[in-house]
Amino acid sequence: MSASKNTSKKTMDVGEPTLKRREFLSVGGATIAGAAIGGGALEGAESVGLLDRTLPDEELQETLADVEAMTFDVFGTVVDWRTSIIREGQMLGAEKGFELDWPAFADAWRRGYGPAMNRVRTGELPWLKIDDLHRLILDDLLVEFEFPAMTEAEIDDLNRVWHRLIPWPDTVRGLWQLKANFTLATLSNGNVALLTNMAKNAGLPWDVVLSAELSGHYKPDPEVYIKAADLLGLPHEKVMMVAAHKGDLRAAGALGFKTAYVPRPLEYGPGRTIDTTPDPAFDVNATDFMDLAAQM
Repeated sequence: MSASKNTSKKTMDVGEPTLKRREFLSVGGATIAGAAIGGGALEGAESVGLLDRTLPDEELQETLADVEAMTFDVFGTVVDWRTSIIREGQMLGAEKGFELDWPAFADAWRRGYGPAMNRVRTGELPWLKIDDLHRLILDDLLVEFEFPAMTEAEIDDLNRVWHRLIPWPDTVRGLWQLKANFTLATLSNGNVALLTNMAKNAGLPWDVVLSAELSGHYKPDPEVYIKAADLLGLPHEKVMMVAAHKGDLRAAGALGFKTAYVPRPLEYGPGRTIDTTPDPAFDVNATDFMDLAAQM
């Protein structure tokens, strides 16, 4: 993109500072977000703090100018799976009158996720959606953690906790702000029904729900990202992958996707230290979704 083209973008006089179209629309997104989650227009814009943030530099704007859609990893990036499982487990234990180390249970359930997907990749298991893999892991954990007798309906409801995960505090407001400028899509190993139910439960304003399920592969297999771009009708360089996991971003970036790293230091709990160092290999490094919106 030439410098003359970049400086010819329309601006709108809304007082100081003057906002380019994308920045103006982002304020509109903040206004919508404020209304959607209980704040007024002015309150929503002020709480996001867009006008007080440093706007992206010209070089970054040039890099991101062609981005039309943003695809988001979900587990850990958009939602706090660990806290959600612990809370629902505590409610189940109180209802049925038993105690359990729910943090350890949540960690064990998530820890089984990667190995279960690998069993599919190696052909040990046929293709299974994530709901079914979660259930395979859960059935083993019910024995390992010595759960009391439960009905099939109770076990199925517990397995569907993944449909009811709660978002990080910045998630919904940040997504609304981004939605003003970009098509927003999930790109998760979670299956379509899981992601749809989660969006309804948590108020996540996706434009489209995409899933690894649609490609018959799991991330970080390249087929997942290729299928997503194809379904969005966009070349890879016009899609940005957003994730808290560097491996996910590297896989997408290798295919030409733009990349945005949003670390979630508490994904695995307060006692775990994980690498959240910004990486210059990614196009954007942001502290949360609102910071991501301010840089876009």
